[in-house]
Amino acid sequence: MPGENLTRDEARRRAELLSVDGYDVALDLRSALAPVPDGAERTFRSTTTIRFRCAEPGASSFVDLVAPSVHSVTLNGRGLNADTAFDGTRIALDGLAAENELTVDARCAYSRTGEGLHHFVDPEDGEVYLYTQYEPADARRVFANFEQPDLKAPFTFTVTAPAHWTVLGNGAQEGAPAPADGDAAVWRFARTQPISTYITAVVAGPYHYVTDRYSRTLDDGTSLDIPLGALCRKGLARHFDHEDIFRITKQGLDFFHDHFDYPYPFGKYDQAFVPEYNIGAMENPGCVTFREEFVFRGRVTEASYEGRANVILHEMAHMWFGDLVTMEWWDDLWLKESFADFMGALSLVEATRFRDGWITFANRRKSWAYRADQLPSTHPITADIHDLEDAKLNFDGITYAKGASVLKQLVAYVGRDAFLEGARRYFKQHAWGNTRLGHLLSVLEETSGRDMGEWSKAWLQTAGVNALTPHATYDAEGRVTELAVLQEAPDAHPVLRPHRIAVGLYRRESAGGALERYARAEVDVTGPRTAVPELAGAERPELILLNDEDLTYCKIRFDELSLATLREHLGELTDPLARALCWSALWNLTRDGLMPARDFLALVLRFAGDETDIGVLQMLHAWARTAQVHYTAPAAREQTARELAEGALSGLRLAAPGSGHQLAWARFFATVAHSAHDLQLLRGLLAGTARIDGLDVDQELRWTFLLPLAAQGEADEAVLDEELRRDDTASGRRHQTRCLAARPSAAVKAEAWDAVVGSDRLSNALVEATISGFGQPGERQRELIAPYAPRYFEALEEVWRTRSIEIAMAVVRGLYPSLQGDQATLDATDRWLASHQDAAPALRRLVLESRDDLSRALSAQRCDALASP
Repeated sequence: MPGENLTRDEARRRAELLSVDGYDVALDLRSALAPVPDGAERTFRSTTTIRFRCAEPGASSFVDLVAPSVHSVTLNGRGLNADTAFDGTRIALDGLAAENELTVDARCAYSRTGEGLHHFVDPEDGEVYLYTQYEPADARRVFANFEQPDLKAPFTFTVTAPAHWTVLGNGAQEGAPAPADGDAAVWRFARTQPISTYITAVVAGPYHYVTDRYSRTLDDGTSLDIPLGALCRKGLARHFDHEDIFRITKQGLDFFHDHFDYPYPFGKYDQAFVPEYNIGAMENPGCVTFREEFVFRGRVTEASYEGRANVILHEMAHMWFGDLVTMEWWDDLWLKESFADFMGALSLVEATRFRDGWITFANRRKSWAYRADQLPSTHPITADIHDLEDAKLNFDGITYAKGASVLKQLVAYVGRDAFLEGARRYFKQHAWGNTRLGHLLSVLEETSGRDMGEWSKAWLQTAGVNALTPHATYDAEGRVTELAVLQEAPDAHPVLRPHRIAVGLYRRESAGGALERYARAEVDVTGPRTAVPELAGAERPELILLNDEDLTYCKIRFDELSLATLREHLGELTDPLARALCWSALWNLTRDGLMPARDFLALVLRFAGDETDIGVLQMLHAWARTAQVHYTAPAAREQTARELAEGALSGLRLAAPGSGHQLAWARFFATVAHSAHDLQLLRGLLAGTARIDGLDVDQELRWTFLLPLAAQGEADEAVLDEELRRDDTASGRRHQTRCLAARPSAAVKAEAWDAVVGSDRLSNALVEATISGFGQPGERQRELIAPYAPRYFEALEEVWRTRSIEIAMAVVRGLYPSLQGDQATLDATDRWLASHQDAAPALRRLVLESRDDLSRALSAQRCDALASP
C-alpha cells in the first residue's frame, strides 16, 4: 500500500519531532471464533490511546496503522475525519500540541501470512490459536503506533477473548481475568518498561501451558525470582519436552547474569511455540515466540536439540542486546542480531551440555555468512538501510552469522574480559534507550585501550570475505624455512583486513596413524603477506591449517600438499573442529569453482561415514545434495545421483543401530533415493515389510520417505490421502501438501503454481510447503517445470505488488527456476533485470541473488566438466 514502506528519512524526522510517553492498547479478539463468509476478511477491534509530546507545536506528523478501516480518530479531544485522515497505512495528524493524546478505534485484520496477528485453526480439533509477529514493522497491523525502533514507550495491554483461553503479553497478568459479555473475559497486563513497538506481543488461545521458576541471589545480594512459562498447542502437548526447555532457560539466565551484571529486566519469562511461524523465533521481552517445529513430533538427532538450545539462548541474549538497548534504525540491526548470535553460541558452549557448539557455528552458521557475503547484494555489517523493505531483506547471513563471526574475532582482538566489560558498561549507560555504532565502539575503546575506529572500518563498514592461503618453503632436511599467510580480497570489495588467527601444523606419526597437530602459533595477519616466524624450523607438515580454532572470519585455502593430504587422510584428522573447518574450506572451494563437484562428492562418500559430529554429518549431506543437483556437470548427473544413493544406503546400513547417525543417513538416503531398488526399500520400510535394525520409522520419517516416492510417481493422491488419515494434524497437512505438489504431473504442477501465484488462499505455511514440493530435482521434474520459467518473470511485479512482503519473498525466492540450471535461464534473468530497472529495489535484490546462485552453479558445472570428462 502507499505509505507502507516507511523511509529512514521519515523516521528520523518523526523522531526529532515526537517523544512517546505511553500506549494503552485494547484488543477484542472474540471474533477469532466467529464464522466468516467465504471470501470475507476476518477482523477484530483495536483501540489505542497514545500520549506523546511534540517538540514543534503546530507541526504535522502521522501515526502508522495498516487496517481495513478506522471507526474513529480523536486527537486532543478533537474528532478527525477518519475517511480523509486515514489512507490505509497512515493516519495524518495535523496541528499537534506540545502534549498530545490520540485515540484510534480501528477494525484490524487477522493474518494468515504470519505477519501481524496470525489466526490459525488446528485441523485436529478445530481450536483457534493466535499470536503476534511484528519484526520489522507489523505491529501497525494490530494497533495504531509510531512504528520505528527509536520511539520507545511503556505499553499497557488489555485483551478481551474467550474465557477458556490462555492469554499472554509482555507484562505479567494483573489479577484474574474479569468476566465479559457471553463466554468471554478481559485480561489486563502490567505496564511494560519503555520498549519498541516491534517487540510487543500477544499470544492467545487454548494453549497447553506449563510453568516453572528461576530463583537466584546475585553477588550484590539482589534476589531474583522469575516466573517461567512454556506453551504449545494442545495437539502437541504429548510431544512437549518442557523440562529440557526450562533446563536450557535456567542455564542461560545463569550465564547472562554471571557475565552481564544487569539483572534480567522484564519480570516473567514465557516462551510460546506457535504454529505457522515465519522465522525461527522472536525476542519479545517476557513473551518470546518460537516456531512450533522446535517441539519435535518424532525422533531427531542431537543436532536438533542443540539447534533449539541455541535459538533459546539467542533470544535470551536479545533481552539485553536489542530489548533493553535497541538500535536507533535498522542500519544498526547488527547491534542486536550479531551480538545475540555470538552470545547465543558462547553461552551454549559454556553453560549447557552442548560443549561442541563452536563446531556447529564454524560449519553451519558461517556457511550461511560466506554465501551471503559473496552475493551481489552483500553489504557491510553496519548497513545502509533506506526503508523498511531494505530492512526486511537484511535479516540475512551477514547481519547474523558474519556479524557473530566478526564479534568472535573482536574477542580475540581486544580480549574476552575487555569485551564483556564493554557490554556491561553499554547496558548501564544506555538502558531503555537507543544506540548507534559509535556508542558501542566508545565503551570498547575504554575497556580495551585499543583504537576501535580502524577495526570498525575494516570489519563493520566494508563488505566481502577475505581468503587466506598458506605459503611454505623448506630446507634440505624438510624443515620450514618460512611460512607465510597470503591474504586476498575480491575485486568488488578489495579490503584486506587485520586477522588474529591461529596456524596449526598437522602430521601423522606413522602410516595409517591419526593426523594430529604438533605445532601451533598465533599471528596478526595484516596486508597481503604475513610471515609466521614462530613456526620457522618446524618439521614439514602434511597439513597447514590456517584459522585453526576458527578465530576469524575468512575463507581458508590450502597449499598443494595440504590438499593432497585431505584427499587421502581427511578421516584421520582427529580434532573435530579442525575437521569441520577443513570440510567448510573444501565446500567453499567447490562453490567457487576451484574444486570439481565430483571431487567433493568423492570426499563425502569416502569420509562422511567416519564423521563423529552429527551436525557436521548433516551439513555434509546437505552440501552433497547441492553439489549433485546444481554443481555437477549435466552429463554426469545421472551417474552421481546413483553413486550418492548407493553411498547413502551404505552409510545407513553401517551406522550404529538406533543412533542419531543412523537417523541422519536414513533421511539423506530418502532425499537421494534414485533406483527402483531404492524406492522399493522405502516402500518396504513404510509398509513394515523391510527393516533396518534400530531404525524406528515414526510419523515424521514416514513423510520423509513419502516425498521421494511422490516425486517419482510411486505414491499417488490416494496413498497420500491415506497417510493424512494417519496423521490429520497441522504438521501432517503441511507434509501432504508438499508431497502432493511434488508428484510428476503437468496437471499437478499447474495446480500448485496457481495455488501460490494465482491465488492468496493458502496460509504462509502451506505456501512454503507447496513451493517446496513444486521444485523437485531430477530430469523428469525439470522438464515438467521448465514451462514455468518464463511465467515466473512475467508474474514477478504483480506478486510483489499484491502480496505481503513475507509471501512475496517466499514466492520470488522459492519459484526462481534454478533447477533448469542452464545459460538460457541466466539470460532470461539478465533480460528481466535490464528491462526492469525501476522495479522495487528489494524485488531486484532477490532476483539478483538468485541469478548469482545460478551463475555460480554454471561456473561449478564448467569446472566439473573440465576436470572429469
